[in-house]
Amino acid sequence: MFTGIVTDVGTIQRVVSAASGIELTIACSYSDVELGESIAVDGACLTVQAIQPAGFTAHVVRTSLERTRFGDYSEGRRVNLERALRMGDRLGGHLVQGHVDGVGAVVQVVEGQGARLLDIKVPDEVARVSIPLGSITVDGVNLTVNAKPGPLVIQISLIPFTLQHTTLDERRTGDWVHLEADTIGKYVAALMEERR
Repeated sequence: MFTGIVTDVGTIQRVVSAASGIELTIACSYSDVELGESIAVDGACLTVQAIQPAGFTAHVVRTSLERTRFGDYSEGRRVNLERALRMGDRLGGHLVQGHVDGVGAVVQVVEGQGARLLDIKVPDEVARVSIPLGSITVDGVNLTVNAKPGPLVIQISLIPFTLQHTTLDERRTGDWVHLEADTIGKYVAALMEERR
């Protein structure tokens, strides 16, 4: 379980193809990573399979490759990182499972007063459970849905702190992002669907 509060921005050092997916070696500032630990990489929960001198290696299975953009990642790309919650940790964001529900496309970037607004075209399953002032995770970052400018478009507002401490400052029109819809919204939608 995560909260969408990014605690480090890592850099992909190596991408290696494997029989069942790919292996990503990521440099980061974490000094006490443990084997088997779960770390959210751009919002996707990955398992540490090897510890490096200044980072870790994680395996991305084919199922995850089909639901994410990891297959397009290359050396030098910066990624948002968050370690899994421990009992007693502050829940500073919202409940995030580290399961990417879909990939969205940035369709507009506008500089506002004190914030940058991003309009993102999202898959139907994400749009259905996204409401204004509700929660959403974009590339692993806990955010609030600012508005819904269109049926399949959500708008997020990025404050200077978020732009400085995550990779979202690098997102431009046409870029793809990992999305995780609000967990509570997904449960409510599923229960309502069953009652129909």
